[in-house]
Amino acid sequence: MRRFRAPTGLPGFTLVASGQLVSILGSEMSQFGLMLWAFEQTGLATSLALIGFFHFLPLIAVSPFAGALVDRSNRKLMMMLSDLGSAAATLMVFGLYLGGGLQIWHLYLAAAVSGAFHAFQWPAFSAAISTMVTKEQYGRANGLLSLSESVAGIGAPMLAAVLYGLIGVGGLLIIDLLSFLVAIGALLVVKVPQPRQSAAGRESRGSLLQEAAYGFRYIFARPSLLGLQTTFLLLNLFATFGHAVQPAMILSRTGNDETAMGIVRTAAGVGGVLGGLLLSTWGGPRRKVHGVLAGMVVSSLSGSLLMGLGQGVALWALASFIALVTIPILNGSNQAIWQAKVPPDVQGKVFAARRMIAWVANPLAMLLAGPVADKLMTPAMMPGGALAGTFGGLVGTGPGAGIALMLVFTGILGALVGLGGYLFPAVRDAETLLPDHDQAPPPEPAPEASASLEAPAAPAF
Repeated sequence: MRRFRAPTGLPGFTLVASGQLVSILGSEMSQFGLMLWAFEQTGLATSLALIGFFHFLPLIAVSPFAGALVDRSNRKLMMMLSDLGSAAATLMVFGLYLGGGLQIWHLYLAAAVSGAFHAFQWPAFSAAISTMVTKEQYGRANGLLSLSESVAGIGAPMLAAVLYGLIGVGGLLIIDLLSFLVAIGALLVVKVPQPRQSAAGRESRGSLLQEAAYGFRYIFARPSLLGLQTTFLLLNLFATFGHAVQPAMILSRTGNDETAMGIVRTAAGVGGVLGGLLLSTWGGPRRKVHGVLAGMVVSSLSGSLLMGLGQGVALWALASFIALVTIPILNGSNQAIWQAKVPPDVQGKVFAARRMIAWVANPLAMLLAGPVADKLMTPAMMPGGALAGTFGGLVGTGPGAGIALMLVFTGILGALVGLGGYLFPAVRDAETLLPDHDQAPPPEPAPEASASLEAPAAPAF
């Protein structure tokens, strides 16, 4: 009987990405249904923004420790743990819904649980790419991951909009739970190699707290990496402030029309698929930093500025499409830079710290966005409001106009961040200033006594 050989390399990663496609499809559908349910219950942008806030806050708080545990442990098991934790949060919401006791604060709690477990997912997946594929395939592998997310983005909104009226939130949650099984099954049959120990890996060893802090020390010692993440911090601050309440703008301006929301989300998904396909076949620009900075400009001008200026489904869909074509190239180019520069055996720690730096302002933006929209901008842009005379000709007046104006402002600021990155040589020339991790002198073999410190090879299940 022929022994089963677990797939690895790009075929293995493609299988993992396919499992994630199914999982993301299920999660997007359930989140879409819960978003509609929450807005129907309250009619407030704040309720939608707070779901994002309670997801991001624990995700960011846990990230440094999650990154340390990813580098200490089997990375495939860390990815599976993340899926299981998110499934448990979905199961909790499903049980409360079936019992008729689901309330808005339960969604906040589920978002917090999911966020804490999701902290393990991204550093583990990102680091796994570095051991499963060659450096030349980083861009394509990142494109495949973006493609999985975007393909789900096409079908999920329209399917959820149709199924919401047929099977309700409960049915969408069941689909989500089944999709987690597919993602875990794909991980079970794939081999994810553990990285070889490097000099940086030996330097990072210590207590869990010391290892969690190592990622920050690594980044702060390299101005180019710190500069890249500072640009992302500013971009995310402005983008999140607008996009946290963007669904409320669309629902407010269409009379809670879930089909309109579905069309906009689907257009975004189509754009993401094309962007992911482009990146997976092209691999991104030769100088990845152009993909990062120019991508910031284009995505801000389309996804925020044009979205705010639009006053109908067609323009909103176009804005979302253009922005999401750009996002995979932006993120994939940045990811390829970091995967090439950071040794694989410390990528969990460094990538977790990297995400914390980039996202640290997101919870604050989400916390403020709802009240600013509901209490300040919406009244100011109603007919006769304080800002209606000045900006009414730009974004219109009435329900949703205040949020539209928020998007216009944040789009301009986001584009300035991308352009500003070109002014700093540490950011603009990051790829040439930093050597690739495989160009450094090979580390000396570790003494026999320290061999037990190395993580075991991943088993083939």
